Amino acid sequence: MAGNLRPRSTHSNSITSNTTKQQQPATLAKRLLFPHLSPGSDLPPLFASPTCSPELNAEAYDFLALALRAFVNTWWTKITRYDKELLPEITIVLTTVLRTLETRLLSTDFSLFMFSVVPALITQHYRDYRHAASKASTSYAMGGAIPLPHLFHQLQPHVAISPEGKIDEEYFRQAFDHVLRSCLPPQNYTPEAERYIVREIILKVLVKDVIPRVTQPWFIQRIILDLLGPSLDAESDKPPNVSPPSHTQHAHFSFHSLLVFFLSAVQSISGMGLALVQTYKQTLSTIKLVNHSTRPTVNQRRASEPWRKARPAPISPMRNARSISPPLSSYASAASSTLSLHADIPQPNPQRSSSHYAREPLTMISELFTMHERFATSAVMHTLCMICAATTPLMDRLLTHLLYTRILCASSILFVLRLSKHTLFPNGYPGPPPIDPTPEEQIIIHQQLVRRLREQVPAFLAPVLLGSSPERTVEEMIRPLGDAACNAHLAVFIMDALLLSIFPEMGVEGSAGNADVDVAERLDDDGIQDWAPRLSRTSTSAMTL
Repeated sequence: MAGNLRPRSTHSNSITSNTTKQQQPATLAKRLLFPHLSPGSDLPPLFASPTCSPELNAEAYDFLALALRAFVNTWWTKITRYDKELLPEITIVLTTVLRTLETRLLSTDFSLFMFSVVPALITQHYRDYRHAASKASTSYAMGGAIPLPHLFHQLQPHVAISPEGKIDEEYFRQAFDHVLRSCLPPQNYTPEAERYIVREIILKVLVKDVIPRVTQPWFIQRIILDLLGPSLDAESDKPPNVSPPSHTQHAHFSFHSLLVFFLSAVQSISGMGLALVQTYKQTLSTIKLVNHSTRPTVNQRRASEPWRKARPAPISPMRNARSISPPLSSYASAASSTLSLHADIPQPNPQRSSSHYAREPLTMISELFTMHERFATSAVMHTLCMICAATTPLMDRLLTHLLYTRILCASSILFVLRLSKHTLFPNGYPGPPPIDPTPEEQIIIHQQLVRRLREQVPAFLAPVLLGSSPERTVEEMIRPLGDAACNAHLAVFIMDALLLSIFPEMGVEGSAGNADVDVAERLDDDGIQDWAPRLSRTSTSAMTL
């Protein structure tokens, strides 16, 4: 009898679990984006990579549903309350874009972008800002009549931004349209309604919301404060626990006190030894891991991860009924057409064994802290440069390993996605626009940042690394980021570099004006040839729209 009851119990448990799964409330993504799915079914995968975690897939769908409900559903329900197919159609378009973009991201080596291009742009921003600031009150500025942003714009002109720092929306509208044309199959790119909606959503979020805020000086300073962590002022403000002088203090000095002092010293030395051993083991394991598990090159990743292995985009039943959904062959044709674009792009020289990824970050640090103006810091920087030059292959592999295991990893993407969702949609809907700090609060943020940066350098090293006036050196480091119009130029150049890294067919070799001037020649205007990035004339490119 027990044997007959066991299968019945298992069957009842499976029925109960299925009933419980079906009774769970449907998520927002399932109700808005996939209304035709049964309540107990799972959402289709959003990303093409089979190793993508379900948690990341769920968070991405949740963020997508919140964005479409906030920016599309609010006005679409005023036009018609009965058509529920617009959001699923936009989801199909966005899924195709995300999967194609994911494949391009996987086939792009971001080491050059992160360790060469971005540091070179920041270094050039600091040099041009200081150069423009030195001319602000001279005859070059007509006795101070020309403001600093205009002088800076003359050094870094760009068609997408005005001298006042206003971004041209049409420039990025055409750039995003090219991205959609590269990511979508022809049958999905031809309908203008869906494409325009997706393009304007991306344009609104990036150009109107993100860039104007992240270029504000107080926002950058607050981000740096958050990265530095909490201050130690609370502990430093506590009164020291000073016991009153006791006349019986010498009476307790005995063998027991000597024994406690000796054991404490042994414990401290043993703890230091254990820390050194652990550091040595960690360093040794990291070096072995870096030497034996190097990241493949771009060509190897393209050969091992062809586009045809990507999952097809989810097709809604209504879309399939209307015979609008593209067949699998269309995805293969779109992939082959995109790969043909890469065939016309000159590939990097395979004989180049090292890229010197550590050189540009050291150049940026030297420019930020004006280390070339002091002998001690200049000697320290030259020593670091010689060490990095002697260990260039190891440093290149180590920096690439840290980039793809600590920064560009699934956990970091999941953290950024959750942070963005809670920031943009705190209660499920777009929250009220954040209130900018008052000028008095901005001054307080600036003073806190100066104090926190000053605290990061030990007191005995501050005169050597920061000069005779550490506060003045820290102020000089923060000042080039104190103008929103100049920061907008840096944001636009970084955005261009990112788009050209992912979509190299958008760039053209050699452009009019001073764009074909060697970057190293421009960086050598201040006479510091040792710190100039080695960028060749043929590597400079401009975006064509």
